[in-house]
Amino acid sequence: MPTSSGPAGTRPEGETPPETQFDDMDQQRHAGLLGMWVFLLTELLLFGGLFAAFAVLRLQYANVFAEAAQHLDLKLAAINTALLLSSGLTMMLAELAAGARLRKVAVYWLLATILFGLAFLAIKGFEWYSEFRHQLMPVLGLPFRYSSELPAAPGEQPVAAIAELFFNLYFIATGLHAVHMLVGIAILAVMLALVRRWRRPDRLDRQLHIAGLYWAFIDVVWIFIFTLFYLLGD
Repeated sequence: MPTSSGPAGTRPEGETPPETQFDDMDQQRHAGLLGMWVFLLTELLLFGGLFAAFAVLRLQYANVFAEAAQHLDLKLAAINTALLLSSGLTMMLAELAAGARLRKVAVYWLLATILFGLAFLAIKGFEWYSEFRHQLMPVLGLPFRYSSELPAAPGEQPVAAIAELFFNLYFIATGLHAVHMLVGIAILAVMLALVRRWRRPDRLDRQLHIAGLYWAFIDVVWIFIFTLFYLLGD
């Protein structure tokens, strides 16, 4: 009986062969993970610069930033935090289910993750609408009205101008995060369709792990936003 040689000869039956540019599947998996980590590092530079700028301004205008943060809805933000943490758990369970070749269970947990993400965006949209009604959304030329009992410090800008700076940073941070969430939900929707088809499950393992890394990054970014902006007022 003829036997094959090289990596293909030791590949388990049914395992997807690597792409032509890779020697084996391990090398292909490591390349995929490395690519995702590099991408996440570039995203970290984006959010890291924003958070660093906020921290510097927070030290410079501590009282005004703390007062402005009290206009944010801490309860809704806490609910959203619980939703995102729950979605991180369901995403991990989806990865484990796919690794155990439990297709229906993986579909269930992926769907739960998507629903948690959509619920987060719905609550965030409601919160933005409330801030719009109170004229606390200084974006796209919208009117900004802010009243404060704090006196303006000598040589500093008016309190309303500093509060507007706070809300500009807030909407930039939460807006960027929402965009990343939309991208993440779209990725998970594609993964849901692929898992339902259940072709090349070993490849799905790798893809789900990469998608899980991106979703975990979204969770971590929100924890920073929640801590820096919402807990500041508390």
